[in-house]
Amino acid sequence: MALLCGALGAAVALLATRQRWAEGTATVAGGAFPLTVKGSDVTGVPAALAIVGLAALVAVFAVRRAGRLVVAGLLALSGAGIMAAALVAATDDSALDEKAAQASGDTSATVAALSHTGWPYVAAAGGALILLAGLLALRFGGRWPAMSGRYERGTDRPRRTARPADPERPEEIWKALDRGEDPTGA
Repeated sequence: MALLCGALGAAVALLATRQRWAEGTATVAGGAFPLTVKGSDVTGVPAALAIVGLAALVAVFAVRRAGRLVVAGLLALSGAGIMAAALVAATDDSALDEKAAQASGDTSATVAALSHTGWPYVAAAGGALILLAGLLALRFGGRWPAMSGRYERGTDRPRRTARPADPERPEEIWKALDRGEDPTGA
């Protein structure tokens, strides 16, 4: 459930930041000039945190114990950050004012007939799903399976002790060389 919520939330947040968040008109040379801004023009925080959330979502299954708690916390914080950034940017006019200034050549130009779309709230909903995934990972992550520790360093696996190569049997000398042993040593 957490994996599904996190992946869906990141996809929704990334999709929402690529959509039109606000539109308006600027007065250029006596005429009205329509302007629009995407979510990534208004703020890059939701898209960046969605990528962090995806990375944390994958990492939460790769780590164990305390590491899992840290990564799950990062996952929850990235969801909360997406929600906060999207909701703050929902009524932000500065990106449209910058476009109006570029279009008119007047740094004091502003946008008139301003309207906002619902996409910032969709991005916030994606952040809520990532937050839910992080909270689920914090609560139930200790019971989830982890990746195998088979190839990790410091494992307590007993190593086979090599028997000395019999000099009368050349195949044993070759096998000792294959294992990285010195068959001539005593």
